[in-house]
Amino acid sequence: MKLEDIYQFFENPPPTYLCQELAVCYLLSVLLQGESYGTELIQLLETEYPTYRLSDTVLYSAIKFLEDQRAITGYWKKLEGRGRPRRMYQVPSEWQVKAQDLAFLWQDYINGRTN
Repeated sequence: MKLEDIYQFFENPPPTYLCQELAVCYLLSVLLQGESYGTELIQLLETEYPTYRLSDTVLYSAIKFLEDQRAITGYWKKLEGRGRPRRMYQVPSEWQVKAQDLAFLWQDYINGRTN
């Protein structure tokens, strides 16, 4: 390591990977806006929040947690222009209020980190 490396780190920090707690809240915030699938959820995060990343492992662990809680439901759908069907996820109506509460935690986290 050189002194310049330290300055470079702070000028261009590496992305922050979401933990499962943040991933759960992030997923709900996206799925409240409409259905989505795993790869798209990762791409949306990188597009909307370029300093954050979501690993496949954490993503699918968060999805499993949310499915076990019945906070999201999944089904297979063939998307136009895609080869194989995708597993789509959505928030059921009975979970809308609680999902909004958790989605607000994500927004608070992001707003606290970017201000």
